[in-house]
Amino acid sequence: MAATRQWLKPAIQVLIRCGITWREFAELAKTAYVEVATTQFGKRGRPTNVSRTAVLTGLARREVRTQRERLAAGPEALTGYVTKASLVLSAWHLDPHFLDSAGKPALLELEGEGATFTALLRRCGAGDVRPSTLLRELRNAGAICERDDGRIEALKRVYVPHAMDEELIRLWGTVLGDVANTYVHNLTRDATTSARFERAALNDRVLTSALPEFQQFLDKEGQAFLERVDAWLTAHEAKAGKGGSAKATIRLGAGVYHLQD
Repeated sequence: MAATRQWLKPAIQVLIRCGITWREFAELAKTAYVEVATTQFGKRGRPTNVSRTAVLTGLARREVRTQRERLAAGPEALTGYVTKASLVLSAWHLDPHFLDSAGKPALLELEGEGATFTALLRRCGAGDVRPSTLLRELRNAGAICERDDGRIEALKRVYVPHAMDEELIRLWGTVLGDVANTYVHNLTRDATTSARFERAALNDRVLTSALPEFQQFLDKEGQAFLERVDAWLTAHEAKAGKGGSAKATIRLGAGVYHLQD
């Protein structure tokens, strides 16, 4: 319970900022309890029945049925999420069609033939977003600029929204879920299943004055590591028209986080 309270506090800080009350959170937790007990604790691949779900969750069977009806009627929870802006910047830095002769992101026209910003959006699956909308988001984040000749220049490889908007909230949920799922895997795996990589470099006696230097160090080294990971993942992704099946693909990656108390 103490460990749960530890990770709940930063989560609740965001919920309060977004106007989510404890009653709303309690209802959400109740639904999640029923969902997990039903789908993750069944036998021989079958969903858990109502009676066992009631025992596992501490809810009355009537409440279990109510929550199951809510789950059946409501939309699916958000899955792992990567922003369209992040996909665009990644493709711009890695896809040979959008690199210049020096291997750097090329200057792109907005529209036209060949390698353009609009073509880049289509290449990375963001063709359903208006180019002007994505340009505005990338410009506001300082990730691109528009030159005097009208061409678009990439200034950064990463996209970080500056406000607590819907996109950033979705990223927050994805990151917390990813970290939690890694720990759940390692806590519950059997002896025949490999552990997922999880390490931390942490020291609780660092001089406060060293913080700016650490931030610069992590920005440089952490970003360099993630760019190598990004390149590896791109080299191993399923290619359209190559006979790859969606069933044979998985969501895969790594995260690096600044830890500070």
